[in-house]
This record gives sequence, structure tokens and C-alpha cells, in this order.
Amino acid sequence: MPSEGKAQGRRHRALDLVNFFVADAQTGFGPFVAVYLTSHKWTQVEIGFALTLGTMTSVVSQLPAGALVDAVHNKRLAASGAVFGIMVAALLLALWPVPLPVLVAQVLHAFASCILTPAIAAISLHLAGHTGLGERLGRNARYASIGNGLAAAVMGAVGGYFSSQIVFVLTAVLCVPALASLWAIGRGPHARAQTGGRLLDLAGLRRLFGDRRLLVFAVCVALFHLSNAAMLPLAGAAVTMSSGHFANVIIAACIVVPQVIVALLSPWVGRTAERIGRRRLLLLGWAALPLRGLLLAVLPGGWPLVIGQAVSGLSAAVFGVMLPLLAADLTRGTAHFNLCMGVLGLAMYLGAAISTTMAGGISDWVGMPAAFTALAFSGLLGTILVWLAMPETRPAPEPD
Repeated sequence: MPSEGKAQGRRHRALDLVNFFVADAQTGFGPFVAVYLTSHKWTQVEIGFALTLGTMTSVVSQLPAGALVDAVHNKRLAASGAVFGIMVAALLLALWPVPLPVLVAQVLHAFASCILTPAIAAISLHLAGHTGLGERLGRNARYASIGNGLAAAVMGAVGGYFSSQIVFVLTAVLCVPALASLWAIGRGPHARAQTGGRLLDLAGLRRLFGDRRLLVFAVCVALFHLSNAAMLPLAGAAVTMSSGHFANVIIAACIVVPQVIVALLSPWVGRTAERIGRRRLLLLGWAALPLRGLLLAVLPGGWPLVIGQAVSGLSAAVFGVMLPLLAADLTRGTAHFNLCMGVLGLAMYLGAAISTTMAGGISDWVGMPAAFTALAFSGLLGTILVWLAMPETRPAPEPD
């Protein structure tokens, strides 16, 4: 029916805006936190503790947050609660930059983010269904990437001209259109088939955690972030030492260029995954990591770093679409989509945590080229694992 088609189009556009504004708001909790706390005379030890508390909260919250979203029937309500939590965390940082409110804000933001990511993925599944999920996830990644890039530029300018406090006020303000966009989505046509389940479904849990494909993909995800997480920080340190006052320009380009590539490629990745399957695209995305590591290891100077970051845009586009898409494949017919997202999120955090420690130690011991080579080797191991052990997960097309 034409009217239903128009309504569906409005729902998709509303979800585009959700991804855009959520990415805007999340950008405020990146490196701006450290800059802001430094301006308020926090020591590096105090800042490190606050950031570590947020990271540890994210790690321990992945599985319970996913299970909670699975159990909630109204995914928009779960997402709205998470956005409201991010708004409160931003206001705590903006108004009371003293230890207790800042630590509460870090915990609140971390837990809310663990709720928000699977909730948006679940809303996407409700709206598009399994057959249209790949393209929908591509649109999610495109608008999130645009939001990240624009927000980083605006918040950097605002923080520079006014104060870092304004960054968190702006973050809280951006949560308002995110909430409005969430409630403009309405209930998608596939929502009835995707309602919440029991928090403790033992048979479903045994089926999920007994699925060999989940174990293999979780290890692939951990190896992806073991390779990926430390590359930009390590390269940023190298370019700061070699490029002097041009370092900020180069680092800015390293942030913007991948976002542009993700915005351009993500819809193509989603459509192609539905057409040719998941496995070949996984190989493409994972294989970009060792290439990037080798480029950073052998190419001297600051600007070649931008080339390496352009390659990372390809891997980021594939990863951003494939993580929720494979979670949907692995949990089709069950009520544990968001718990599966939590498992994969936990693998991601563990890989990233090991990456930065490993790369820093190797760099101090034998130099940065060796550290980049080790990161590239981790990416190569992940690529080999995808090639040898990861089966195709795309469901067989239904007969006409």
C-alpha cells in the first residue's frame, strides 16, 4: 500500500537521524574528557582512573546489557533510557567537574552505551527485517560516520573558542533531537516477530553459546581489535615526534578521512552482504588490517599515515556493518540477538585492551616499526581464521 510505503520511508529517515544525533552526542565523550579534566587541574593519574573506570564498566556491562535489551519488549524505550543516561552524564561533567560526579558520569555513560548499541541494532532489525538488515545497517554506519565527523569538527572549534565545558553542554543538547527521532520511528512492520524474551532462557542460552560460529567470530573480532585499536594512537605518537606543529593537522586528517570512506562504503557493504554473502566481505575487511599495519611500518613521515588511515576506513565500514549482521544471522529464530551483540562487544573490548598494552611495550622495547609489524601480524591471524574457520552465515533465500 502506498501509505504504508510512505510510513516505512519516514521510519527509516527517523532512524537515520537517530544514528546521526547519537554519534554526535557520543563524540563528546572521546578525547574531550581528558582535555576537559586537565583544564580543571586533574592529575594524569586521576584522569587515567576515571577513564579506566568507564572502560571497565563497559567490559563488565556488555553481557548483562545485551540480555536486558533482549528482555525488554519496547526497544525504543530501552534506547531512549540509554540516550537519557548519556544526557545526564554529559550534564554531570559540564556542571560538576569534581571526582564523584565525574566518576558517576563515566559509569553511567559506559552502561548507557552498552544498552544503546544493541538497542539501535534491534530497532534496525524490527524496521527492516532479516532480508533488508544489511542495507539498513549500511545506512546506520553512514549516518553515524557523518555525525562523528561533523561533531568532532564542531566540538573542537567550540572547545577551542569557548571552553571544554561547552562541549558537554552541546552533547546534552544533541540528545534531545536523538530522543525525538527515536520516538518518530514508531513500531516497524517486523516488530511483532521480534518482541522481548525471558531474561533467563536456558535452552536458548545453551543454543547460543554452543554455536561454534559464535566462538569463531568472537575470536575473529578480538583479533580485529587486537590489530586495530593501537594503530592510530601509536601512529599519532610517531607523527607528533616527527611533524612538529603540523601534527594536529595530520591527526585531524587521520580522523576525517576514514569517516568519509565509511560513509561512502557502508551502504555498499550492506547491499553486497545480502547479495554475495558475509564471508567474502569479512575477508576483505580483515585483510585491510595487515595491509594498514605494514604501510605504517614501512612508510616514513606523517602524511603516509593518512594513507594507512584511508585503508582503515575500508575495514571499519566492513566491521561496522558485519558485527550486527552476523549477530542477527547467528540468533535468527531466537530472542538473544542483543546478548550475542554483548558477547561480540566483550570480545572487541578485550582485544582492544590487549592491543594498546602490547603495542606500547613492543614500541618501547624494539621500536615503532616492530610494533606496527606485530599489529599487522595480529590482523593477518584474524584474516586467516576468517578464511579457514568462519563459515558463511547468510540464510538460504526463501523460495518464491
